[in-house]
Amino acid sequence: MDHYDSQQTNDYMQPEEDWDRDLLLDPAWEKQQRKTFTAWCNSHLRKAGTQIENIEEDFRDGLKLMLLLEVISGERLAKPERGKMRVHKISNVNKALDFIASKGVKLVSIGAEEIVDGNAKMTLGMIWTIILRFAIQDISVEETSAKEGLLLWCQRKTAPYKNVNIQNFHISWKDGLGFCALIHRHRPELIDYGKLRKDDPLTNLNTAFDVAEKYLDIPKMLDAEDIVGTARPDEKAIMTYVSSFYHAFSGAQKAETAANRICKVLAVNQENEQLMEDYEKLASDLLEWIRRTIPWLENRAPENTMQAMQQKLEDFRDYRRLHKPPKVQEKCQLEINFNTLQTKLRLSNRPAFMPSEGRMVSDINSAWGCLEQAEKGYEEWLLNEIRRLERLDHLAEKFRQKASIHEAWTDGKEAMLQQKDYETATLSEIKALLKKHEAFESDLAAHQDRVEQIAAIAQELNELDYYDSPSVNARCQKICDQWDNLGALTQKRREALERTEKLLETIDQLYLEYAKRAAPFNNWMEGAMEDLQDTFIVHTIEEIQGLTTAHEQFKATLPDADKERLAILGIHNEVTKIVQTYHVNMAGTNPYTTITPQEINGKWDHVRQLVPRRDQALTEEHTRQQHNERLRKQFGAQANVIGPWIQTKMEEIGRISIEMHGTLEDQLSHLRQYEKSIVNYKPKIDQLEGDHQLIQEALIFDNKHTNYTMEHIRVGWEQLLTTIARTINEVENQILTRDAKGISQEQMNEFRASFNHFDRDHSGTLGPEEFKACLISLGYDIGNDPQKKTGMMDTDDFRACLISMGYNMGEAEFARIMSIVDPNRLGVVTFQAFIDFMSRETADTDTADQVMASFKILAGDKNYITVDELRRELPPDQAEYCIARMAPYTGPDAAPGALDYMSFSTALYGESDL
Repeated sequence: MDHYDSQQTNDYMQPEEDWDRDLLLDPAWEKQQRKTFTAWCNSHLRKAGTQIENIEEDFRDGLKLMLLLEVISGERLAKPERGKMRVHKISNVNKALDFIASKGVKLVSIGAEEIVDGNAKMTLGMIWTIILRFAIQDISVEETSAKEGLLLWCQRKTAPYKNVNIQNFHISWKDGLGFCALIHRHRPELIDYGKLRKDDPLTNLNTAFDVAEKYLDIPKMLDAEDIVGTARPDEKAIMTYVSSFYHAFSGAQKAETAANRICKVLAVNQENEQLMEDYEKLASDLLEWIRRTIPWLENRAPENTMQAMQQKLEDFRDYRRLHKPPKVQEKCQLEINFNTLQTKLRLSNRPAFMPSEGRMVSDINSAWGCLEQAEKGYEEWLLNEIRRLERLDHLAEKFRQKASIHEAWTDGKEAMLQQKDYETATLSEIKALLKKHEAFESDLAAHQDRVEQIAAIAQELNELDYYDSPSVNARCQKICDQWDNLGALTQKRREALERTEKLLETIDQLYLEYAKRAAPFNNWMEGAMEDLQDTFIVHTIEEIQGLTTAHEQFKATLPDADKERLAILGIHNEVTKIVQTYHVNMAGTNPYTTITPQEINGKWDHVRQLVPRRDQALTEEHTRQQHNERLRKQFGAQANVIGPWIQTKMEEIGRISIEMHGTLEDQLSHLRQYEKSIVNYKPKIDQLEGDHQLIQEALIFDNKHTNYTMEHIRVGWEQLLTTIARTINEVENQILTRDAKGISQEQMNEFRASFNHFDRDHSGTLGPEEFKACLISLGYDIGNDPQKKTGMMDTDDFRACLISMGYNMGEAEFARIMSIVDPNRLGVVTFQAFIDFMSRETADTDTADQVMASFKILAGDKNYITVDELRRELPPDQAEYCIARMAPYTGPDAAPGALDYMSFSTALYGESDL
């Protein structure tokens, strides 16, 4: 009624504006109004045992007018005047008009004299005012009233009928289908709606009017011909007629209201169930992907070649660039969906959602942590394996070179040591053989280091698990066995020569000197050739500079070596001169050595040729290391900017999420601006990824120009994206909670100030003790028996105050509160959970009892409901939803097919199982 009083000035409660004293009504409309208003008045007057025939004549004395008002209002009016004089009639009509005015209706231009004089226009205006006040004003549908409410009621009731479109109270009713649809919707057994045709309005209208009069006690207020024969039927006549249908079906309106409540509750439940199913599927898919990916990352089966290992590294790069980023987004979206679902469940007074076993957010985070741990170990293993294979290739090549040189040197040595030439030699020949043997021993000792190097390289190849270790070991063992045999043969030959040395006296000192100087020089040249041809691997410019310095030092020794070569050749030339001078029969050979001047010159020339080649190789490597250094500096410069930028953004987002400046919408706008700036920063991350790829392709393993690795940047970037998305979601949920619960901005600021005060570590969450102190600071009593705040500090309140200062307290009520704000028992309370709790205590939400009462209305006050009743009152999808989930009713008053709506209602709110 208050709503009506505040709207008395609207168009439909000022009927006097529709009747102007000097303006004549359209004759067709006046005829329709006469019939309709007369029938409407008679439908009420017959309850008092009377009726009217002529609407402007029968109300002139005011008696039947007063009687009509008493019938429709249920109240007694002042005692009427029974006299026949004009003054008596005016008095009676004034009493009726005063009664109408007392009901809040303003009567303008309608006076008692016009009614007494039989003014048809004023009389019809007065009756329309009465109809509006007592038949139409109180109609209310979904917060609309009077004409709008009646029109909305008609539209909703006729919505299932495709050939009915009610938009007004005149031409929308001309074909008669609207009246038939209203009857069929509430009493389908009265009309065979399928046989009606839109092109036969007379039949449709007569059918509706006859059925309404016969079965619904609605008098026939209009003739079908009046409506069909008029271009635009009178709106007031149609509204009066339709309002009679509304009041006839008012009992069904309660069922509709109950159905609306059930539809609303079921819609919320269906939406939540769909969100739960979506969460379960997304969680299952993500966990399955993690389950498949971890074994691949944990596979540490090494490959035998660099190419195979580099392919594995390329596969891992594809995983990081192409496969993992979408899963990071899925994980973030999963957390957002979970938080949104929990918020919606709390707002709709539903129990918190508990995912299936193993599909909690914590389970997914745990599995994700295992994935990242395996990923970190896998990348480290790949790089170590590449280093190992690179080292192995280098060592294997070095082993083959040294082994080939040694095998070439030992070729024929065993046969030489086994010769019996000393048995027929002269004394000088024996001495020569002895000196030659001494020179060989010197050469043999010089080769001892090479054999040890070969064995050490073979041992290192074994320790590094070289794939061709068996062949390396076999070759090394052959060299070692041969070396031991050479040592034994050398010792045996020395003993034989020493036994015969006493028989021999002469020896050529020059040949001996030649042999002694030629052997180490030859060994030096062989070592130089080996060093000049030795492969090298470096990773820094300092290392290549060290090799270059050593090479320059080697080149500085070449002049002295050349002098030694010329000296050795001079000895040989002197021997040749002596032989030629004294005709010594030496056959032109040196008995002490096999090293010839030609061999020395050949090896010397080879050394001189190898020096510029070594220069070129070192120069090329120096250029490559300079390029690698530029790559390091380029990466370091970018990483040293991006790393601190990410950290700064993380801190700024944290400050925004706890600040209290402006509204939540301001915070959300601020956060979205941050999100946009972060997304716009992505090209710099991609550029850094490109530089990192160049570094890896160049096999650069360290960088002294920065402490940031690409992994640090990736993890920081992913955390930044996740943090901004999660923070935006938290603020959106706070807005959703604020709007749903009607929390003011001042209350929200108070909650945030208290929360921030006790969040001393600025983590965005409160521990149990911090949460308890926060509640107490807001005036919430956490005793074992819940109480209402009185605004005064009684004994229990003082006890709560002592508790906030560290004293002990009862834990039962606090445990109950913690089960609400921390349903997953994580041991922390988020701000969202905190404001949910502070707002839900006084929230007006649907309950199981309200839904149960609504079902009882639909069931006609029975303790059960039938399938037909559900399908008649609810939309098809929600009716089938209830039928599929309701258990059979087993009470003593059960009928066939009865369903138990009570257990179903409690199950909707988690109080029992569906």
